Amino acid sequence: MLAAARKDLLLDRLRRDGRIVAKEIAAELGLSEDSIRRDLRDLDAAGLAVRVYGGALPASPAVVDYASRTAVAPDSKRRVAAVAASLIEPGATVILDGGTTSLALVDALPRTQPGTVITHSPTIAAALLDHVVDVFLIGGQLFKHSAVACGAAAVEAAGRISADLFFVGVTGIHPTAGLTTGDADEAAMKRALAARAADTYVLGSDEKIGTASRYEVLALDAVTAIIADVAEGDPTARELAARGVTLLHAR
Repeated sequence: MLAAARKDLLLDRLRRDGRIVAKEIAAELGLSEDSIRRDLRDLDAAGLAVRVYGGALPASPAVVDYASRTAVAPDSKRRVAAVAASLIEPGATVILDGGTTSLALVDALPRTQPGTVITHSPTIAAALLDHVVDVFLIGGQLFKHSAVACGAAAVEAAGRISADLFFVGVTGIHPTAGLTTGDADEAAMKRALAARAADTYVLGSDEKIGTASRYEVLALDAVTAIIADVAEGDPTARELAARGVTLLHAR
């Protein structure tokens, strides 16, 4: 089997099964594990898979630049945002992560609803200018890919706040890889914010379900629930539920 055909087969298996075990597929195809590992390295380098110990997971399409992400699954993000907004009671203090799903959440919030929003995203803060909520913006070094503040100064500032709810954005939601994103500093900032909220909800639009990125944000059991735009009978949804994850379905 030619290398191109092998890679197409591996991508099909990733889409179908949500993971590849190199040893198993090598035995199935009568090839060496080294050949499969080389193919997986190439797919990882092309952004089509994420290599993990023993194999690979589907790569998230949500790791593209911020401007490009605005065109990814907009309807799904609006459905997730509507569920998230329904969880926010008047007067609550909420931490909003950066990202396009969080922007959809701002749009879903009633402009006259009182409360407090804390964010490390200047984009989110600007979107709240027409809302009556008080807005506190956490500063630090701007990570331009996601338009959020990260780094030591931002993490230190996060340690001085507290909130009722945190709505966190991730790029991958996978039953074995957990909740992941594409940058280590951004993942650390998300963990710092999650530690300051009583409840953490994951914003899970459909392109993130069943995919993974390089860096773990939080374990699945570290969040209150995942607001997931996925059908209840979806295989990934069933596997997440079997692992004890609470899913709030957005469809």
